[in-house]
Amino acid sequence: MAFDGVPITEEEWAKHRREAMQSLPAQLVGKALPDILMPSQKALLRATATNQLVVSDKSRRIGFTWAVGADAVLTAGAAKSARGMDVLYIGYNLDMAREFVDVCAMWAKAFMPASTEVGEFLFQDQMQGEPDKHIQAFRIAFASGYEIVALSSRPRSLRGRQGYVILDEFAFHDGPEDLLKAAMALLIWGGKVLVISTHNGVDNPFNLLINEVRAGKRPGAVVRCTFDQALEEGLFQRICLVRGLEWSPEAEAEFRTGIRANLGSHAAEELDCIPSQGSGVYLARALIEACATSPGPVLRLTCPPGFELKPDVERRSYVDAWLEQNVEPELKKLDKGLRHYFGEDFALTGDVSAYVPLCIERNLTRRVPFVIEMRNVPHEQQKQVVFYTTERLPRFSGGKCDATGNGSFLAQVTMQKFGASRIEEVKLSQAWYLEHMPRLQAAFIDRTLAILLDADHVDDLRQIKLIRGVPMVPKDARSKGSDGLDRHGDFAVALALAWAASCGNAAEYAYTSVMPVNRMSGGTGEADDFSDRYGGRFNTNSGGPLAAQLRTGKSY
Repeated sequence: MAFDGVPITEEEWAKHRREAMQSLPAQLVGKALPDILMPSQKALLRATATNQLVVSDKSRRIGFTWAVGADAVLTAGAAKSARGMDVLYIGYNLDMAREFVDVCAMWAKAFMPASTEVGEFLFQDQMQGEPDKHIQAFRIAFASGYEIVALSSRPRSLRGRQGYVILDEFAFHDGPEDLLKAAMALLIWGGKVLVISTHNGVDNPFNLLINEVRAGKRPGAVVRCTFDQALEEGLFQRICLVRGLEWSPEAEAEFRTGIRANLGSHAAEELDCIPSQGSGVYLARALIEACATSPGPVLRLTCPPGFELKPDVERRSYVDAWLEQNVEPELKKLDKGLRHYFGEDFALTGDVSAYVPLCIERNLTRRVPFVIEMRNVPHEQQKQVVFYTTERLPRFSGGKCDATGNGSFLAQVTMQKFGASRIEEVKLSQAWYLEHMPRLQAAFIDRTLAILLDADHVDDLRQIKLIRGVPMVPKDARSKGSDGLDRHGDFAVALALAWAASCGNAAEYAYTSVMPVNRMSGGTGEADDFSDRYGGRFNTNSGGPLAAQLRTGKSY
């Protein structure tokens, strides 16, 4: 301690603490920024560099605001030609503002010696019907001419300003909708908005904003980091480094258990990014049935027991006949002017293997023309069905196959057949569901999706649940189909895959053949008839010399 045994005044102590808060920890001095930040913190800064709107749901106390301070300094310290701009920070109380400016001062001293001292200023915040209120704000000015300013948590504090807005712990602000509306106006002239918070309920505007971005209703990016993810990235190791403790896996496990025990029932929301009251059915029956407007059929192929033991030629013949009788007529009905996609959820025995084609109508509605469901169909015959159908989809532009577990074989051979640019092998995971299910839900809400009117499909979609904040089909979810057999949300998963495929950027490849030229006769038009070449010499049906040779066996 610098003041051990020396009497100091209150002002001296406050100055000492302020300087300590505005200094980079000694263990990190001299390191480059990429070596200082954890992976999730780097992901956040990458997102803010490439998106005007970024929303981040995070665990408590994992250092995101600390990392954002570096982003703020790099932004305000840059020249206008380098996309520099003012940074406007809004927390919900004065202590948050002071802490953020202290963090920025730390980064400024580490990055840019040209920055000035942290100062304070007062401004008048006129409220209608109330006396003027002095609202204290803090700022750091840079040689670039820009500054970092901590403002009051009121929408009017952003009026007339321009820059990079940081709304910290947004879910806990008073009047968050109006605050966000005021912040979004700054995007018009090239500003940026970062909304960062821990969750505060499933119906909170913060959670609704996240769902809008994930559903594609607002352009932007979502960066999520849970407490366990931060631990895996080295959070507790950083804590040990700063506190002078020795790290070990056992100490980290004990630390994790203790934190979760202290938070009790609130741990899911505070640490795991799961908004409270966030469990239940994801799609209401009325919502699903309102979109069940496509008139197509469900084509079901069920192979008898022991079918996989039949000779290959017999299995292929059986499935070929089924395809010609059932699938071919539906393929001929497809509009050849529309782009087509598909999603495939694999199952071998027990559940249904579902193949869901999807076309984009001229009004941009996605429509399911028919669905193929397979039970007890061997790998090779599922490949046969997928290849046959996909080859005949008009303007086929992309597909996604379930590559989880046993589905990896079919997904891989389909990718090899149609190309990696059009086929994606999807390992279904919570992260995948979290990215794509909100978009599917938005399609149901907006009525931009038309599915078949089928009771089994409605039940499959009803199997999607919010599990710890992630919309997905639970592993233990089961329902009985109209055939009395088990289902596991099979159509729901295949539909989500098809929807995701239709939102991709796969290129369409096609060609139109040139009318062949009859080089022997010099004419154009019809294809060259081999039998007419050389005056019919090679026509075995004529009386020419070759015909005589073939009939008599003699050389010509």
